[in-house]
Amino acid sequence: MDTSTTTRLPTEILINELQSYGARLVDPKAGHESRRGGAGPSDHKPMTIDGMTVMVPVHTAPAFESPYLVEKPDEEGKSRISRDGRVLGEVSFPLRPRFYERTTADGVPYSQIAVLHGRDVLATTVLQTCIRYQSRTKTCQFCAIGQSLAAGRTIAHKTPEQLAEVAKAAVELDGVKHMVMTTGTPKGSDRGASILADSARAIKAAVDIPIQAQCEPPEDDVWFQIMKDAGVDALGMHLEVVTPEVRARIMPGKAQVSIEKYMASFKAAVAVFGRGQVSTYILAGLGDTREAILDICEKLVAIGVYPFVVPFVPISGTPLESHPAPKPDFMHSILGPLSKMLVDSGLKAVDIKAGCGKCGACSALSTYERMLAK
Repeated sequence: MDTSTTTRLPTEILINELQSYGARLVDPKAGHESRRGGAGPSDHKPMTIDGMTVMVPVHTAPAFESPYLVEKPDEEGKSRISRDGRVLGEVSFPLRPRFYERTTADGVPYSQIAVLHGRDVLATTVLQTCIRYQSRTKTCQFCAIGQSLAAGRTIAHKTPEQLAEVAKAAVELDGVKHMVMTTGTPKGSDRGASILADSARAIKAAVDIPIQAQCEPPEDDVWFQIMKDAGVDALGMHLEVVTPEVRARIMPGKAQVSIEKYMASFKAAVAVFGRGQVSTYILAGLGDTREAILDICEKLVAIGVYPFVVPFVPISGTPLESHPAPKPDFMHSILGPLSKMLVDSGLKAVDIKAGCGKCGACSALSTYERMLAK
């Protein structure tokens, strides 16, 4: 591959730019198929840049006008990325996983049970319905959990047996390294912890794979130990946005669970899972200031929670589909100081046992951490 005209950008800067602006593909079929709309990450394709596999928006409105162009890949899935005619680096596309070719014992395609995220992460939404999705007055404005179901790309409830079958195949056929299980929030005070525990128990009986479970904070902290005993290795409880007025506007139903409740639950969960094995997702670009995000990140890091800050990506078909993605310099102003905070505190993506923070594909954060470690 001729790289004589290549102008190198620091990897973390290039990833930041791509995740804000998206990329135009010369060959839209490059890599394995990507999903338009639906439960996230959607409207993306995974691309590997300098050893880091990242999710790059390709089906969003900003991506259609992106200054970044990805060439048609060769037979090995390798390509180049350019801006204004200048080649900035090489990129490769993870190939379609082999487990996608199979169907479960009861006739459901494996890809409707769980999907490959990034390069080596199996991800599933155990319940594809949510009490907060029933009404647009309550739903999180960025959420598209119901679209995947409506489009027939998944099923409403994945049984523990189905999840165990698919997880075993993904490990054996594709070398998957860890698994993420999230869920829409069901009725009941456990907030989905019960069904996640049942699922983890079945998966661990079938295959040895680290699992992250993701749910809203349960009413009773006893659920953290129940999930841990069932085989959950890491836990995600996602704030998404952090300023009260922004929370009320962007996710009116979920905002009824206060920041104070989240913080109390984080402390209880860290006591069970350990420092760095509890994380939270924060979507930058929805109205929280840089200062507000870094302030809460400081509090989270102090109690041992890994704050996974990612750029908001507008998903087709949601109320926020036309909301702009954050600018790369805004992300840089957060991820630079945050990565130093994490490294200094000994909370690093590479030490997380499973989940979004470990995968790191939806943010440049782990790349910033890697650069600090050099």
